[in-house]
Amino acid sequence: MRVAVSGSIATDHLMVFPGAFREQLIPDRLDTISLSFLVDDLEVRHGGVAANIAYGLGGLGHAPVLVGAAGSDFGEYRVRLKEHGVDTDFVHISPDRQTARFMCLTDSEQNQIASFYTGAMAEARDIDLGDVVRRAGDIGVVLVCPNDPAAMLRHTDEARRLGVPFAADPSQQLARLDRDEARQLVTGARWLFTNEYEASLLQERTGWSGTDILARVGLWLTTLGADGVRLEAAGEQPYTVHAAPPREIADPTGAGDAFRAGFLAAVCWGEEPGTSARLGCAVASLALEGLGGQGYTLDRATLLQRVQDAYGPRTAQSLARHLEDPRP
Repeated sequence: MRVAVSGSIATDHLMVFPGAFREQLIPDRLDTISLSFLVDDLEVRHGGVAANIAYGLGGLGHAPVLVGAAGSDFGEYRVRLKEHGVDTDFVHISPDRQTARFMCLTDSEQNQIASFYTGAMAEARDIDLGDVVRRAGDIGVVLVCPNDPAAMLRHTDEARRLGVPFAADPSQQLARLDRDEARQLVTGARWLFTNEYEASLLQERTGWSGTDILARVGLWLTTLGADGVRLEAAGEQPYTVHAAPPREIADPTGAGDAFRAGFLAAVCWGEEPGTSARLGCAVASLALEGLGGQGYTLDRATLLQRVQDAYGPRTAQSLARHLEDPRP
């Protein structure tokens, strides 16, 4: 069973200014700012929520189908994703726009000036999910994660029409959604992903209580950072799966995406939600040790050892039978 991951594909350009922005600002000239900052380093990282999740699923031995829009500059990124087991054949390539891009400049005091170029992501609304499902074959789950809002709504409706179980992950786009749109994205979801803040924002946006939301979804997973993840379902007692501690935290970027990849991988193997959440937490802990949303490697032995250290040998043994040898 394959996962179709619908959402954003992007490139992150991260720069560091060795000074402080405030030292370059003249208080009585803020209405005519014209500044250029000389930077020493530039890090270009592959990103985008859908691409990050697909990367994790590919590393776990799945063959996820990436459903999103990119630009003519996607060539090298496409090759990299393919090398990590991701099916990129259904990525829409814009003839006019470049791949979405996040550009961020951070100063010595951790202040940031950033911009996000939507680019080709705006054309994701033109992708026919039904056509992807028919041509790709064996699609058992559709994940709808942050993307062009019109694309998110379209792909959610298409998943319902096709009768394919879907996971809702509105996260960063919640701020862009009105009440009816937020309700449309989560109603009928087999799995709903949020973090703690997004859980509150979702209730504010939908006008529904937590109980109301649980009545409309199968399982609500709320990531709690270092405290793990809370699992809730209507009529059942909520419970928390504790986090798998990382050896160090190099960069928090993409940890939530890695959790989703691990959870959905185990669900597709037929594992129950608690075990699936434990794998998700273990993958997230490895992601925390790398830079960027795709800066980690899913080595089978390392991953299973992380699972065993955090959750014991029984969980590790249950998951071991599913995991393939790591890809190069």
